[in-house]
Amino acid sequence: MKQRLPLLMFLVGVALLSGCATTMPVGALYTEVQLPITATEASGSGSKVGTATCTSILSLLATGDCSINAAAKSGGITKIHHVDWQARNILGLYGEYHVSVHGD
Repeated sequence: MKQRLPLLMFLVGVALLSGCATTMPVGALYTEVQLPITATEASGSGSKVGTATCTSILSLLATGDCSINAAAKSGGITKIHHVDWQARNILGLYGEYHVSVHGD
């Protein structure tokens, strides 16, 4: 048992410290954020907006097409100005993810 204690402590430390850094703010209980994905050199803000949606249930099942292409197609956009991303997740039980493409 004494020989396994350092290994166990190491593994617990790795588990606690891994995966903590994310590219977006995440709430443990509830997340609702809107973030930019990308912008182009196109001038203006774009007269059209297209969206694409994905959903997640129990963090086990995820469906939908949240691609930039799908969002642009839904808004009839051929020249993209910028792309935004929205996420809403409740306890990992239910999540909605939206991609919004702005352009002409």
